[in-house]
Amino acid sequence: MRGRRMDGDDEELSACYRAHAPAVRSYLRRFVPAQDVEDMLQIVFADVWRSRERYDPARSQAAWVFAIAHRRAVDHLRARRPPTVPLEEAGDLARRGRSVPDELGDRDQIDRALAELPDAQREAIELAYFADLTQREIAHRLRVPIGTVKARISRGLHRLSALLSGTA
Repeated sequence: MRGRRMDGDDEELSACYRAHAPAVRSYLRRFVPAQDVEDMLQIVFADVWRSRERYDPARSQAAWVFAIAHRRAVDHLRARRPPTVPLEEAGDLARRGRSVPDELGDRDQIDRALAELPDAQREAIELAYFADLTQREIAHRLRVPIGTVKARISRGLHRLSALLSGTA
């Protein structure tokens, strides 16, 4: 859908919200914890309003809104602190669940499976999951198209899954 320039008219923002909010909400649910989706939706449309002068009505309004939604979801995920366990509770967790040697065994199995992947796939996965780079950052670092990065990660993860499940 091509849109009109949003020149400060509240009705234009309302129309944009009505047209795109359900799909953006659904999109955000894939990345953001359920309790944060509505807040993120408000943040996305506040950004839409603040950056309305940058919108080019000759281009897809939906794509523009989704680009903003994607950036906000990534920002939200990066800002979240990973769950941590106080050191004094770590011993209790080991007694209740998996032991440290079990965890180390899993890491060793993953390292061996990663070593079996083609170099390009292993490098893309390591940059994405261990260096916490976005696909765009990986593409820039490796000097390859972003589609190539996506394909390498996807193929590598499928192969890794097969190796770890023993079906390879």
